[in-house]
Amino acid sequence: MRSAVQEFIQIFEANPGASHMLLVVADADGVILWRAGASPVRRRADALGFTEGAVWTETQVGTNAIGTALAEAAPVELLSGEHFEQDQHAWYCTACPVHDPRTGDLLGIVDISGPALTLHPAIGALTETGRRLVEAQIWRRHQERLERLRQSAAPLLAATSGPALVVDDHGWVAHSSGVAVGARIAAPAARQTLAVPGFGACMPERLPNGWLVRPFARGREVLLRLDLSNSPMLQVQAGDTGWRRLITKRHAEILALLHRAGPAGMSAEALSQALFGDAGHLVSVRAEVSRLRRQLGGIVATRPYRLADGVRLTITKDAGAW
Repeated sequence: MRSAVQEFIQIFEANPGASHMLLVVADADGVILWRAGASPVRRRADALGFTEGAVWTETQVGTNAIGTALAEAAPVELLSGEHFEQDQHAWYCTACPVHDPRTGDLLGIVDISGPALTLHPAIGALTETGRRLVEAQIWRRHQERLERLRQSAAPLLAATSGPALVVDDHGWVAHSSGVAVGARIAAPAARQTLAVPGFGACMPERLPNGWLVRPFARGREVLLRLDLSNSPMLQVQAGDTGWRRLITKRHAEILALLHRAGPAGMSAEALSQALFGDAGHLVSVRAEVSRLRRQLGGIVATRPYRLADGVRLTITKDAGAW
């Protein structure tokens, strides 16, 4: 975020009308990271403890624009007595949250403050402009990283036949060929199958700063072996890659039920009936399947729940004994 903020600071400091304004940038914890402004207004802010390293959350200093904007994740403007602390009544503060355009996470706050009598109607728009500039810079750098990833993967892609994706560690697509998947897929993880719409089951392959994602070719299925002889053990083999993992009895039961259901799969209601004896446990069913998918990746597909395309399961003991 630092480099993205610096450009707005330079624009702010070049504005002759900023002599009575203080630009403040805080992180998502309310810690002031940077300030910019003329010496007189900085000295007045120093007297309030409005300095780098100070924490300006509502918990620490009561109602203030930075803390309230963090709490509400929305722009806030406070004037004079709207501040909780009396020594802040001589100030106005206009704060705007900055979000990561890639994830939506709250990154921090852009705030413009100054003596209350110098408040101008355009200050809210200036703060919003700062927010947009910072988020645009973050997004531009994100796109530059994706382009570098695409270029570094180009020799490998030239030797790759068939559909392929190159994505970063968060699943953002740097290159797509042979399939349209949008701007992002689920984040890949090592040795974990990944369900990609239009691809089916995939095993991501590590690249520097990213992943190559390809569907399994015919004859390269994801092979599962569910051993129920003791504690349920799932063995996964995908091409030359394989791993074994203990899973819960509930997850083993879900896999066994989906195996029996075949390609038609099962609705949440049908799974609830099979697991609990009635169709009234939909929340529990969805939570269990969600946990199973987080643990095993794209082995289980949804709508309806089923084993993903290219996944073949063998069970070595009848789960009906439970």
